[in-house]
Amino acid sequence: MAESKELPLSGRRAQAARNDDRILEAARAVFVADPGAPIAAVAQQAGVGISALYRRYASKEDLLRKLCGDGLQRYIAEVEAALADRRDPWSAFSDFMRRVVDADTSSLTVRLAGTSTPTEELNREAARAQRLNLELLERTRAAGAIRPDVEMNDVGMLLEQIATIQLGDEPRTRELRRRYLAVVLDGLSSRPGTPLPGRAPQWEELTGRWNPRSHAERHPARGAGPLPS
Repeated sequence: MAESKELPLSGRRAQAARNDDRILEAARAVFVADPGAPIAAVAQQAGVGISALYRRYASKEDLLRKLCGDGLQRYIAEVEAALADRRDPWSAFSDFMRRVVDADTSSLTVRLAGTSTPTEELNREAARAQRLNLELLERTRAAGAIRPDVEMNDVGMLLEQIATIQLGDEPRTRELRRRYLAVVLDGLSSRPGTPLPGRAPQWEELTGRWNPRSHAERHPARGAGPLPS
């Protein structure tokens, strides 16, 4: 039997798909920076008309649910990849943690939890993710590669803490997140410690956060207002 081939999208459908990609990319950037931002800010950043956005997403809540659902599916794919990894359990687990940190799915949890009401489908997928989480943890624990007193919810909270690290531009933030993930993995592992990747934060980087201009650049949706207490 001949293999079926996907037909190319028509011009209008291709444009709609490109618009949707831009909308979702812009929505993630806007709402992770400021969950309270109006949906018009997404249209502006995506470079599409507000009517085009509303044709795809009837409300801000629909758009937030889509972002959360996409992040959840990305996370599930990474857990499944770890479970399919036939290497030693610690290598599979630690590489899973690195991929999740790089994918930055935990930023969606940190910033968007409670901003929309989950659908039944989202709840089912979240429960599936947790079942996979527990399977991965138990396999790693059975191999004696992870601390016996660590629970999967501990791991989730550690990932959320790493997701709050933001300093400098995107490459620098990624470097620092990987650095502190190495510390976390050494704390979770029953093996000897490993060298830390990347450079420690420089004093100028840390003190520079208190410059109002720097604050505005890191949080454009919030402006250069007072720093949170």
